[in-house]
Amino acid sequence: MKLLVQPEAGVAPLVAAIRQAKKSIDIAIFRFDLPEVEKALEAMASGRVRVRALIAHTNKGGDKLLRKLELRLLEAGVTVARTADDLVRYHGKYLIIDQSSLWLLGFNSTHLDIFRSRSFGIVTTNRRLVKDALALFEADSNRVAYKSRASDLIVSPDNARARLSTLIKGARKQLLLYDPKISDSAMLRLLHERAKNGVDVRVIGKVTIRGKGLRTAKMPKPRLHVRAIVRDGAEAFIGSQSLRCLELDRRREVGLIVRNRRVARQIQATFETDWEQNAKLKSAEPEADES
Repeated sequence: MKLLVQPEAGVAPLVAAIRQAKKSIDIAIFRFDLPEVEKALEAMASGRVRVRALIAHTNKGGDKLLRKLELRLLEAGVTVARTADDLVRYHGKYLIIDQSSLWLLGFNSTHLDIFRSRSFGIVTTNRRLVKDALALFEADSNRVAYKSRASDLIVSPDNARARLSTLIKGARKQLLLYDPKISDSAMLRLLHERAKNGVDVRVIGKVTIRGKGLRTAKMPKPRLHVRAIVRDGAEAFIGSQSLRCLELDRRREVGLIVRNRRVARQIQATFETDWEQNAKLKSAEPEADES
């Protein structure tokens, strides 16, 4: 299992994974603007590798770009499917190489997400997770119902609320969260309960008024894009879903619970660095002039 930390990792690992494929590449796309990734997909499609792309039916302000991407990929020999429009968004980002490795990404294949944003990705060869991700890809490509099997693959709206609630409830010492905006009332209640029970609950991002009293900090630089949770320095969640009703219950979002202490501690260390950097920036701000 391998952790990708953006913007430090950059695009090279993603391009290398695509170029090293021997049989198949399956990629789910929400936003996309990196020519090096597109060229790598096209190069593999022109050979003996089967390349399939599942493109979201819409995204905010980018429908025309998605359509142009679809036509370019089709021309290059990529098999392209578009998601249904039954959900508000199909926002998940993932890549499956040779039906043997899953790249679960918190970031899009865009310059903004990879080079100018804090985000994470996780690479796993766990057979159950890869198999379930493939089942999700097939279901969404063929617009049929998806049935969750692997408990650690977190898919909205199918199982995300229940499984992320369980993750939060199980915290005994610490919960560290990256989230652009937490607004779901039930999730905020769980975070307050954990804090009242002595758990160190901290959020880099924002919470709504119901989250008043929780310790929060702004992401200094780069831009905050990732959704992630670290529980007790031993387990972690990385995915595309914020703790918001819309993303838990009405959108296709995809994430992964990681039960790997080494990876969890890597995310924890990154969080602590970002938290400390925010504190330094706040302390350097000039005091308000009260005259």
